[in-house]
Amino acid sequence: MAPRPTPYGPYNFLVEFGDGDSSSPLGGFSDVTGLGTEVTMADYRNGNDKENRVRKVSLMYKVNETTLRRGFMAVTNFSRWITQTRRNPNLQRNILITLNDEQGNPVMRWKLINARPMKWTGPTLAAKGGSDVAMEELVLVSEGLDFVEV
Repeated sequence: MAPRPTPYGPYNFLVEFGDGDSSSPLGGFSDVTGLGTEVTMADYRNGNDKENRVRKVSLMYKVNETTLRRGFMAVTNFSRWITQTRRNPNLQRNILITLNDEQGNPVMRWKLINARPMKWTGPTLAAKGGSDVAMEELVLVSEGLDFVEV
């Protein structure tokens, strides 16, 4: 693939839940935030090093919490997953987030490994009317993050 002269827009993406039911509508997500990973470093110095400085040694890595936001609809996949996780804390899924180009072709994928819901926030309900959309938010924790090139 030839290098692209401009960055991709953040607005064309898909989220796949890996629940084995690709026929169920998941709804469009307005935001995916928190994709990231961090490597913990430690200072180390051999006693016989000639220079009086520390080396940086890589230790464990962790994955950031990932937040998904969407307009609230009559789709129960979030609540079902949360209920299942409460009953079985070891229930995990791999979540695939795909960034697409303007033509809808995948350009990059991120795979959240062994993800499970940590927090759900329901919509703010207010009688003021207007054009606001009722939004729900799901925060996921995961044990790994893979960068999947396409």
